Amino acid sequence: MNNIILIGGGGHCISCIDVIEAKNKYKIVGVLDSKEKVGQKVSGYKIIGSDEMISELLSQTNYFLITIGQMTPYSKRDGIFSYLKEIGAKIATVVSPLAYVSHNAKIGVGTIVMHGAIINAGVSVGDNCIINSMALIEHEAFVENNCHISTGVVINGRGWRQILLLVVIVPSFIMLRLKKEVLLGPTAYVKAIPKLSIFNFIHCVILQI
Repeated sequence: MNNIILIGGGGHCISCIDVIEAKNKYKIVGVLDSKEKVGQKVSGYKIIGSDEMISELLSQTNYFLITIGQMTPYSKRDGIFSYLKEIGAKIATVVSPLAYVSHNAKIGVGTIVMHGAIINAGVSVGDNCIINSMALIEHEAFVENNCHISTGVVINGRGWRQILLLVVIVPSFIMLRLKKEVLLGPTAYVKAIPKLSIFNFIHCVILQI
């Protein structure tokens, strides 16, 4: 069993711990968070330091997983992921045993697939993504790097970089950012239609209900 260090000790980390424990592939040896939280525990695991310790822990053959939840701004997760790659760290990819991932799907480095998620044939999920609980990504959909597909989101098949929002059911909000760094709010339903180049000019769409 490989050792793993979790970076980020908030609510999302609690959910990630549950998935990691269920998978039984990694042994969690500690959590990194702010200096003020050192010594506290997250689901029984001690916060052993801040992200300034990453390079020090690198020599101990640890894997790392970013367990910071993805809300705006995205730069925190993205910045840490870029740093991990830059220093040659081992970055874990975690898939819940309660999720379904087609053998014809691709999951990027540093991505976590949570309980109950379904990723069907031909899907490509990029690096450093969160595919949250009960999300459904249908055939041939394309999710780029640094995206968060939230709980209960449905993305229909044949998705591409240009995305058209067809139907949305959201209790609070949904933010859609094209090409990368996508955040889809809970229970969103998205129909992706390719070859609509006009959407290249749309940087961000925000709908409030």
